[in-house]
Amino acid sequence: MRVEIWTDVVCPWCYLGKRQFEQALDGFEHRDEVEVVHRAFQLDPSFPHGETVDVADMLAEKYGMSRDRAVEMNREMEQRAAAVGLEYHLEGGRAGNTADAHRLIYLAGERGVQDAVVEALFKAHFTDQRSVFDRDSLVDVVVEAGLDAAEARDALTSGKFAAEVDAEQRAARDIGATGVPFFVIDRRYGVSGAQPSETFTQVLDQAWADANPAPTMIGDAADTCTDDGCAVPPPNTAD
Repeated sequence: MRVEIWTDVVCPWCYLGKRQFEQALDGFEHRDEVEVVHRAFQLDPSFPHGETVDVADMLAEKYGMSRDRAVEMNREMEQRAAAVGLEYHLEGGRAGNTADAHRLIYLAGERGVQDAVVEALFKAHFTDQRSVFDRDSLVDVVVEAGLDAAEARDALTSGKFAAEVDAEQRAARDIGATGVPFFVIDRRYGVSGAQPSETFTQVLDQAWADANPAPTMIGDAADTCTDDGCAVPPPNTAD
């Protein structure tokens, strides 16, 4: 069973949703048969490369609120994250273009360390306040998660995987994702937002049952053998 997760590494709900999904997956009976693939979704692909902006300032401008209210919203998000075991430090956080980060996530998928790289990028941005926009910083973060430094740097400087990242972004729109996180199970079930782990448990169970239906039983079990022995029909006394 394949679970595709569209996220952006600067989306606070995405890290929270990732953790709540993982809590559900940990308790899923068939978790070893679930493949998780992370897909690219840029919240603001038009943001200029090499530039960053204060997150509170961005929120205030985007939603027409005071900066104090934006700071308060960030504190509320820190509390939500703490409730699922995450440590957010959002004061003074920066926002910027995440295309480079997504290209490294794609590379990580080819090298078998994708989830570790996604986790490292989330932690770098939300917990440690390390840049996920500067290429030198990005390379440092992903190397700690298992990527080769020279290969990561080459991917960034050469423009590798830009087309693949764009394709994943288009795929999100094609399946109806207008925001992230967005979870798709076997391209049959979609879950939008950082839902409670109970919701993820429910959809995992349903998707597994649909993919592995129990056989429909016809007739009875009269002529069978079990651990307790074999069914023996009564003697024919008609004569």
